[in-house]
Amino acid sequence: MNAESDNKLFCFGLGYSATRLAKRLLTDGWAVSGTCREQAHAAELRSRGIDVQVFDREHTKLNPSALAGTTHLLSSVPPDDKGDAVLDCFATELRTIAPSLKWTGYLSTTGVYGNRNGATVTENDALNPVSDRSRRRAGAEGRWLAMGAHIFRLAGIYGPGRSVIEDIHDEKARCIDKPGHKFSRIHVDDIANVLMASMNKPAPGSIYNVADDEAAAPADVITYTCELMGVPTPPLVPFAEAEAEMSLMQRSFWADNKRVDNSRIKNELGVELAWPTYREGLRALVQDL
Repeated sequence: MNAESDNKLFCFGLGYSATRLAKRLLTDGWAVSGTCREQAHAAELRSRGIDVQVFDREHTKLNPSALAGTTHLLSSVPPDDKGDAVLDCFATELRTIAPSLKWTGYLSTTGVYGNRNGATVTENDALNPVSDRSRRRAGAEGRWLAMGAHIFRLAGIYGPGRSVIEDIHDEKARCIDKPGHKFSRIHVDDIANVLMASMNKPAPGSIYNVADDEAAAPADVITYTCELMGVPTPPLVPFAEAEAEMSLMQRSFWADNKRVDNSRIKNELGVELAWPTYREGLRALVQDL
């Protein structure tokens, strides 16, 4: 993207992934504003030149000028048990700016596919969400698609400060043994790469799986990372034993077993992943420690 830009991104939900994108766009001369949930995080983002306001269902007011001049709109706010808070609270404002938007994006999750018993899913497959959380995601996707948004179904996100490295360092990593069960992942910087590629090639209503090239068993990822860090690998724990101590959210993740096809981001957007598998990504993270 150009070093000088008249573009402005407004992001509902400047969390881990969206903040990474925002920082990249700032270096390209974009104006960036948006919302987050906590005052402390808002203060940190403001120090970086991002105009941020606190938003959740209890704080539903935006400064009148907040969305003015927005050319690109992104929402990474997950739906709650009442629905999509962004669409519920700002429908009027979004309809007002819609004609001037060059691009709209919504960050979803591959959880909307549900369990496929190890089979590979593409964007053309029917949704089959199992958990309430994933069913809410699927419902939110439909509402954003009706607005012409681009949908990005993210695999398990990792990156600086958020990976198995921290679990290993804190001695919380567990090598859970569930034969044949694999997860797909994506480095946070490759999420930004995909979003920027889509902004450069808008196709309203498109859906993209955002995952790297290799689904892998969590135990394999932990073993590999322990070898990189030069620390002992935790012993294997049978899934039945580990499940008894899992939270409901952890159990919902383990209930889904699938591989995620990422051909569309390559063929339609021309994306070349910076971190094509967990090996490259984790090796770089360990080297940066």
